[in-house]
Amino acid sequence: MSGEVPARTGRLRGVLRGPRPEAVPALVARACTLVGLLDIAAGVFPRFRHSRMHTLAEVLPGAFGPFAAALSLSAGVLLLLLAHGLRRRKRRAWRAAVLLLPAGALAQFTYRHSLIGVLISLALLAPLLRHRDEFAALPDPRSRWRALANFVLMGAGSLVLGLVIVSVHPNRLVGDPSVADRISHVLYGLFGFEGPVDYQGNTSWTVAFSLGALGLLTAITTIYLAFRPEHPAARLTEDDEARLRALLEKHGGRDSLGHFALRRDKAVVFSPSGKAAVTYRVVSGVMLASGDPIGDVEAWPGAIERFMDEAKAHSWTPAVMGCSETGGEVWTRETGLDALELGDEAVVNVADFSLAGRAMRNVRQMVKRIERAGYETRVRRIRDLSEGELDRIRRAAEDWRGTDTERGFSMALGRIGDPADGDCLIATAHKADAEPGPYGDLKAVLHFVPWGADGVSLDLMRRDRSADPGMNELLIVAALQAAPRLGITRVSLNFAMFRSALARGEKIGAGPVLRAWRGLLVFLSRWFQIESLYKFNAKFRPDWEPRFVVYRSSRDLPRIGLAAMQAEGFVNLALPRVLRRRAPAPRPCPHGLAERDVRAA
Repeated sequence: MSGEVPARTGRLRGVLRGPRPEAVPALVARACTLVGLLDIAAGVFPRFRHSRMHTLAEVLPGAFGPFAAALSLSAGVLLLLLAHGLRRRKRRAWRAAVLLLPAGALAQFTYRHSLIGVLISLALLAPLLRHRDEFAALPDPRSRWRALANFVLMGAGSLVLGLVIVSVHPNRLVGDPSVADRISHVLYGLFGFEGPVDYQGNTSWTVAFSLGALGLLTAITTIYLAFRPEHPAARLTEDDEARLRALLEKHGGRDSLGHFALRRDKAVVFSPSGKAAVTYRVVSGVMLASGDPIGDVEAWPGAIERFMDEAKAHSWTPAVMGCSETGGEVWTRETGLDALELGDEAVVNVADFSLAGRAMRNVRQMVKRIERAGYETRVRRIRDLSEGELDRIRRAAEDWRGTDTERGFSMALGRIGDPADGDCLIATAHKADAEPGPYGDLKAVLHFVPWGADGVSLDLMRRDRSADPGMNELLIVAALQAAPRLGITRVSLNFAMFRSALARGEKIGAGPVLRAWRGLLVFLSRWFQIESLYKFNAKFRPDWEPRFVVYRSSRDLPRIGLAAMQAEGFVNLALPRVLRRRAPAPRPCPHGLAERDVRAA
């Protein structure tokens, strides 16, 4: 019995202390969702007729009740919007919640007389104020997409909620307005005008204030998101790019994806010593790095620590796509994150490549057939091409792109022919006897980026849709055959997602689970080219190098997957061209600024 007393005392102390500080943001977010729903209910539905505090309403000014309904409704909608920001520990969301909770409590007290809602609203202020240091995350980069999405979603929600408000007073309606009249009344009310529906007594004021509040709320939140104080996305500056190129010159041979770190729509954090760096892009709240860190392996932990600090400062979800086995080991050891095999990279050893043999018969026959059709190939460094030819290649690659947006992030540079990329390799296919097109006799293009001093990594493949099939195979073979004279000993081809599952699932003896998994991947290949990329790569008898995704929690994987698909261009959430914000002038990320200040001092 004596042991039970200390145990009970400990549990009581735990209750009095409250939740752990790190758990407060999630708990407060859930509670704000509940309070928001209560506020909305208080603003939408008529007050209780038999409330004990009903006599209070008799002494309030006549228009205060309708105004309180609108205030309660507005506070509830805003709290629902803020719940996500509170869960992500955003400081701005905390400030707004501290202001809105008392407003919601006042509205519920004066209009609905809901003591429960008032007590919940005020009780939430205590953990918010006590644990305010837990809400220190910096704002995300601003985007007009967020403003447009807010306008569409808030507009649709306001329309639905407005229909409920218009219809929730059946005893006060004058006549029996049709659905069209009610929708018209909502649309008029959102813009502050009187609609065709009429009510008895002060109900018309309640509905008008509520609809006007919804319309005003939609307009204010949209305008705020479109013109809120700028917190720009960090981009690769000229100085950052120069430092990355210096690191790649010394250590670029370690990772075939290293050169893709020079994409200029990425940001970068450097280790304190400057000997390593991690490049990333923020997509839908996910801080997405690709490949291994750049630079000296001994300095990787410092760069990774900076990366994690940046993610924590903004409350972004950290993730790494396509790192090597060595990179995955360092990431998981230094951060406590988990790693999952994502697929395999196809790497061809130039010395071992040959078109001879039965295994290469299909490729050999295809190449010979295309050559007999009059095609010829040229493999050169970018620096050896004239500006006129480079311009034709750029325009052709843009025109032959099969999608509206450029795809690629982990294994795509996003540009061709930049003067700083003179070591990049380009393979082109030509057909001199064909009818000249807008790009002369050019029929297909392959672009490779450097992989250290003796390797290249495939960047993009583009071809004229009217050209004969097999252009990509022809150019890959041409690049592999030209590699020795260019000092290239290894060529990295496409990344084959879930390659091992596809390979094992088609073998004799594969179990039902593996076969079912392979069947799902084959089905998804109709949209994402999972199986086709694997089979295309396998034609060249490559070595398979595993690649991994590094993540914090399994519940983050769907979000990371969606962010990766957005970054790679498979999910296009871009704004129409006319609504896109002009690209801002390059600005360094906060760590870059700090390092420059230190060096300047």
